[in-house]
Amino acid sequence: MRAMPIALENVGIAVRDLDATIAFFADLGLTVLGRDEVSGEWADTAVGLDGNHARIAVLQTPDGHGRLELFEYIHPEAIETEPTLPNEIGMHRVAFSVDDIDESLAIAARHGCHPLRGVANYQGVYKLTYLRGPSGILVMLAQDLTKNPGI
Repeated sequence: MRAMPIALENVGIAVRDLDATIAFFADLGLTVLGRDEVSGEWADTAVGLDGNHARIAVLQTPDGHGRLELFEYIHPEAIETEPTLPNEIGMHRVAFSVDDIDESLAIAARHGCHPLRGVANYQGVYKLTYLRGPSGILVMLAQDLTKNPGI
């Protein structure tokens, strides 16, 4: 059987505050490709929710390979859940490679987002951490020490 061509389009994340979440990811270096408000029969059918109405934004990483689609529900009302824990089954985290993890953490801190525990050093190859971003999103930041040994 021949493999069907497939490409990852984006990772979708429902958020409490679209503008605050855009600001967080934009400060980390992502670019807003577009914003829109979606509703109507097509949106109900695609998503599987009656009366689906949301504000959305698509952001892209500087290398052009990674995209996030953020959505803030207007209707139906968003359902609050407990923040995901690292060992829970299901959607887990979004991960980014960064040139300077300390600079990225300083940016995240300006948004009130801090590492869950600290910054780990994996065998001198990576410095990495998990932090809680806007709306409780788990975000992993990793700096490849083999590419940036002077940092």
